[in-house]
Amino acid sequence: MAVYPFFFKMLDRCRFAERLEMCGIPSQGSNRGYKPSQLILGMFAGVWCGASCFGHLDAVRYDTALCRLLGWERGADHRAYRRYFSKFSQAVNQRVFSELFRCFFSELIFDNYTLDFDSTVMVREGNQDGAVKGYNPKRPGRPSHHPLLAFVSDVRMIANYIAFLEDTLSRLRDKKVGLVRMDSGFFFQRHT
Repeated sequence: MAVYPFFFKMLDRCRFAERLEMCGIPSQGSNRGYKPSQLILGMFAGVWCGASCFGHLDAVRYDTALCRLLGWERGADHRAYRRYFSKFSQAVNQRVFSELFRCFFSELIFDNYTLDFDSTVMVREGNQDGAVKGYNPKRPGRPSHHPLLAFVSDVRMIANYIAFLEDTLSRLRDKKVGLVRMDSGFFFQRHT
């Protein structure tokens, strides 16, 4: 429990809730709904407690000490989280996270980053948008997504989850990239 105050103190010091509001996160449709920042911070607290699905987020709701610590009158039910996060689309995620990354990188006081590009395989069950049969070492023949990721090695943070170098560099704005590293998946040999 002692870790909570430090984590939320850090978020408070970063003005995280204020920055969330400026990033254009979806608003609640009802005046009785929980504030979006409470739901997002509640999700963080739930994950911190080991939640791996929406149903597990009730642990935050029933932890009265945590709710008091965060200044909440009451914690949200897991259905409130599900309703709220269903408002996020790929376009909303792109907009919100791009702005959050810009805020984060604008606070860093050094340049000359090392930018690592890597690819990963995410196995999908059933028929999910964009999932296709392709390279899948763990479950050959199963549909999967194959996202490309960009990491800023110096701060151990994902800088982007889209396969566009220009988009990644725009998130870093005026920061200087001193080295770009890519795994062998980016290599191809031109045959003449």
